[in-house]
Amino acid sequence: MRKVIVWLCLMVAGAALAEAMPAWRTSTPEEQRLDVAAFKSVDEGIAELGDVQSVVVVLQGRTVYEYYRDGNPEALRNTQSVTKSGLALLVGTALQRQQLASLDSPVVDLMPEWRSLNPDPRARAITLTHLLAMTTGFEVDDRSGTAAPLAPVVAWARPIRAEPGQRFAYDNSGPAMVQAILERVTGRPIADLVRDQLVTPLAMREPAYARGMASMRTVDMAKLGHLLLQEGRWADQPVLPAGFVAQVVKPHSAGGPPVGLPYGLFWWTASSATYFASGYGGQLIWVHLPLGLVVAVTSTVSSDSAQRGQALKLVRGTIFQAAQRRLAMEGK
Repeated sequence: MRKVIVWLCLMVAGAALAEAMPAWRTSTPEEQRLDVAAFKSVDEGIAELGDVQSVVVVLQGRTVYEYYRDGNPEALRNTQSVTKSGLALLVGTALQRQQLASLDSPVVDLMPEWRSLNPDPRARAITLTHLLAMTTGFEVDDRSGTAAPLAPVVAWARPIRAEPGQRFAYDNSGPAMVQAILERVTGRPIADLVRDQLVTPLAMREPAYARGMASMRTVDMAKLGHLLLQEGRWADQPVLPAGFVAQVVKPHSAGGPPVGLPYGLFWWTASSATYFASGYGGQLIWVHLPLGLVVAVTSTVSSDSAQRGQALKLVRGTIFQAAQRRLAMEGK
């Protein structure tokens, strides 16, 4: 009970911070001078981390640091399962536009043709929330988080081993089912929805898509994190419905492999003040409410990179310390 109370208090504090958080903006020359001073040692640290390919740090609405090993800020980079976290936000835009009525709608009401695919009566209780929280109860054994996704109709027909909402199991087939639902309720291809409901409002570059994953600019990954800090608003316009961000980042379960932390709705929760999107090999969108900090990182996609975890160590160490230094320069 105490943990719940602490969580609610910090969520209220986070909402208050979001109201005061500056919108996405450019820096003044004096701010840029201080940014360079605060982050001057970060380049050297990253140079030694061969896995890390790009970094964008946004602090209270401003880009304060960028690093591109290839020198190309416009490159579209493979985000791996960070794509899932972006998909959760796309669900939020569908709620905001009333293309979806509720996260608690049973999936078989949204996809009636799936009703006959799974004879288990528990399938009728699975909601969109369960898909996003990875608590459907389907039989899944993918501790590494690398299993190939199944086609939605095949995924829905899997045996159910637990009551919906009772057990977390990382499921790469979940996003494909969510995508199918979004395309059904909106009547539009997913790329069109992304363009209209995220890319255009946030002034992002159009992603590229392959094998169910999106490739994005690193700065656009950071914009998704800042959208959460803004409680779903961008340029003073609502992109996500009120209260949706709190639902996304609160723990819906204790989580489990491959990250081993509590899980929200396609976002991992490190604490009540920190949550993140994570992709295989070291792709991250890291959001820390108290500092108003967003860090986007891309890394080499490989099993060795996944094992080393350089991106996470960089964010939690060198970059976090530099952000603290930067705020201290202004007495914050």
